[in-house]
Amino acid sequence: MKATSGHFMLDDKVEYRDLAQVFPEVLTTFLEETNQMPDDDDVLQMFIYLNTQALERNEKPEGYNRKGRMRMVFPIGSKQFYIKSISASSEVVRLGEKLSKLLTKAGIKHTLQWNALGSEAD
Repeated sequence: MKATSGHFMLDDKVEYRDLAQVFPEVLTTFLEETNQMPDDDDVLQMFIYLNTQALERNEKPEGYNRKGRMRMVFPIGSKQFYIKSISASSEVVRLGEKLSKLLTKAGIKHTLQWNALGSEAD
């Protein structure tokens, strides 16, 4: 199976603050698996810190929305986040399933959907 995006639809009872503890592992895994790990560890720690601080305040975090092979986006207006690639690949599916396992292990109830962005949804 190939996909351009994997969407983690959080359960209605999940709050952003519930993600705070697992987020460092989710972000690090995302960056490692997509070969987008910053060269400088201070940059990685800054991404983790800023996102975790927002989550602890129960606010939508930034995610990782930089130019690159793949992005992790927390869209405005819905309790979800998604990973998006510039092209359909099995890597999106593999990484989506890996991140889903991390969330499940942390007790974050969610569903995983593929290609759920407006024009991609069929």
